[in-house]
Amino acid sequence: MDTLTHALSGALVARLTAGREAPPRTIPRRVAAGFFACAFPDLDFVVGWLGPVEYLLHHRGATHSLLLLPFWALACAWLLAKVLREPGGWRALYGACAWGIGAHIAGDLITSYGTIIFAPVSDARFSWGTTFIIDLWFSGIIVLGLATSALWRRTRVPAAAAVALVVVYVGFQALLRDRVLEFGRDYAQARGMRDVQIEAYPRPVSPFNWTVFVSDEREHRFAHVNLVREAPRRHQSGDGFVAKLDAPYQPLAAARWESRRRYGRNAAEEALGRAAWESPALGFLRWFAERPALEAVTEGSTCVWFIDLRFVTPGRDWLPFRFGACRAQPQAPWQAYRRLDEAVRMPIR
Repeated sequence: MDTLTHALSGALVARLTAGREAPPRTIPRRVAAGFFACAFPDLDFVVGWLGPVEYLLHHRGATHSLLLLPFWALACAWLLAKVLREPGGWRALYGACAWGIGAHIAGDLITSYGTIIFAPVSDARFSWGTTFIIDLWFSGIIVLGLATSALWRRTRVPAAAAVALVVVYVGFQALLRDRVLEFGRDYAQARGMRDVQIEAYPRPVSPFNWTVFVSDEREHRFAHVNLVREAPRRHQSGDGFVAKLDAPYQPLAAARWESRRRYGRNAAEEALGRAAWESPALGFLRWFAERPALEAVTEGSTCVWFIDLRFVTPGRDWLPFRFGACRAQPQAPWQAYRRLDEAVRMPIR
């Protein structure tokens, strides 16, 4: 989830959890504490300054841990009590900070990136995959809840209604995800495909936009679909950015299935791709990528590049997390690189 939506959700939860006995004058400080505490976990973006691999390994890690939440809440409450000049000290803000950080973790869990909620004990990544990372409907409900809470300051009903509506909305998205998965299973069954993994990822603009994957050990088949669209929509010259993002998602009956190989398009390329993929140099990428696919083999079979199809979003020109391995000669060890564009690569030390 984007950081602003996180912060706003923290403010909303802080208003909801303010006790009835809380003096009205203390509520603004509590809401402010929830706002900043819910944004706090995303401070882990600074690990990106250490390098792209460190970002993959540690983003949504320690600061997003349920195990460490009590300690982060204490640190946030102590600091915000100083900044906000809270007469009751950190104890008065601890609950708001704990709820805010918890709301942040929940907001990230519903996306498909993966969150390490048991750091530092485990590096397992968890994801419910119901909601796109920037969901304007989700954010809009939160903004509406805060606006109505500001109008009716003496009651928690607007905040409670908004939080309930958010839960219902995410539950509705979970039902949509089940429908997309069923569509993928029907596709595989109709073609006699066995030993495949079916997965679906939410996409931008609409909760009805999804990408469904039918993957086996060598290949990914996927389609960008809209669950309620009855006729294909085409992007026309002059359409805006939102229309460009929305147009590629086709009705289920008109779904266009694409195919990408995991390691290569022929036997020789697949052997090379497997060698690079299984090398120690790309251990971090094997841990991170859920839908890895060969992007290219360049420089006379010297470099092998991979992408994570989970982040392929039609209508968006830029693709994140492009990594690969290169070697000077066939028997040399592989070295990990980040691919910045088709002509530029950056070594990973």
